[in-house]
Amino acid sequence: MDCDLCADKAERMNKFGGRADSLVNCIREHVRLGPKISETVKGKLSLWAKIVKAGGVEKIFKRNFSVREGDKLLKASQCYLSTTAGPIAGLLFISADKLAFCSERSIKLSSPNGEFIRIHYKVLIPVGKILRANESQNVKSHKYIELITVDNFDFWFMGFQNYRKTFKYLQQALSQAQ
Repeated sequence: MDCDLCADKAERMNKFGGRADSLVNCIREHVRLGPKISETVKGKLSLWAKIVKAGGVEKIFKRNFSVREGDKLLKASQCYLSTTAGPIAGLLFISADKLAFCSERSIKLSSPNGEFIRIHYKVLIPVGKILRANESQNVKSHKYIELITVDNFDFWFMGFQNYRKTFKYLQQALSQAQ
């Protein structure tokens, strides 16, 4: 009897250990893309404090993007948007109507009159304008989601804490739009 109990406990520990390893790998993947690990971790903690203060990701989504009545937020994920200037950390929102990204921090831009202004980097793509979503992985095992729009623009998102779940919800939104 004791052997069966030990075997059962060992099996549960192996399953838990596998999940813990998976979680550690997801976090490592997400943090690795930032400039410095300490700065990235501080940024993540700051972002989650903002989310709590705002009343949750749904409220942030509604505040930053025009949301029609009945549009349902399916998933919000921390990730990076790949740009020519380098990756930008932020939140990716997947809803029944749209895919939207908003940077964690504001970026500084020069205005037409020469003054500098700070704005959040935002991307909004109606789900009906997404031609396809591709899963991709590079040599270093970084996982990416490539979105290609009907007008042939492509967007690359990476550094997800839970890549699988995010891609699943994206696929769900795309299939509902068809």
